[in-house]
Amino acid sequence: MAWEDDEELFRLVRRELYTAVVGDVMDRLELTRQFLPPEIRPLRSDMTLVGRAMPVLAEDLTGKATAGREREAPFGLMLDALDDLKPGEVYVCVGSSPRYALWGELMSTRAMRLGASGAVLDGYSRDTTGILRLNFPTFSYGPYAQDQAFRGRVIDFRCRISFGNGVEVKPGDLVFGDVDGVVVVPSEYERDVIEEALVKVRGENTVRGAIEDGMSAREAFDRYGVM
Repeated sequence: MAWEDDEELFRLVRRELYTAVVGDVMDRLELTRQFLPPEIRPLRSDMTLVGRAMPVLAEDLTGKATAGREREAPFGLMLDALDDLKPGEVYVCVGSSPRYALWGELMSTRAMRLGASGAVLDGYSRDTTGILRLNFPTFSYGPYAQDQAFRGRVIDFRCRISFGNGVEVKPGDLVFGDVDGVVVVPSEYERDVIEEALVKVRGENTVRGAIEDGMSAREAFDRYGVM
């Protein structure tokens, strides 16, 4: 089950795995806080995302000086973070309040041009029709058109970030998202996690076949230890 590079790994994960089985494996390894908040969903249920985390830290802008500050540095470091995306990376943004959109169609267009794998936002996205037309994997709270300008900015990127439910993300961690949510696999554990997940899912396929052939759930569990 060895893979030579990230491209092969990403292809293997897309083809054979799903977030639930990866999460189950990490639970057994006592990595029990690896799913991002359940509000973060794909814009379309068939979207799948696999890539390396490029963490982005945002903050709200408040007070009367907001407009002036934004004129000096529109969106803070957001454009720099976007332009710094590498092939196979995922723009993972956290830190601001869910009062405005953190991602849109033009950002998706730029990210695709750079070879990025997707975007994960602890907040909303906008320009939904355009993003869906591009088919760029985008995971967010859902569509909301309120602009980020004058309301928020990016203050750092390629840094460690933390979500409200305790999940920590560092640059290079494996990010995997599907219709059931987004899970983060720490890079130092990824080989063990992915190899065990592949064993588990292949075992589940055997159990599924046995149940379809008439085996009871109890007998299947007693024989294969999977359910």
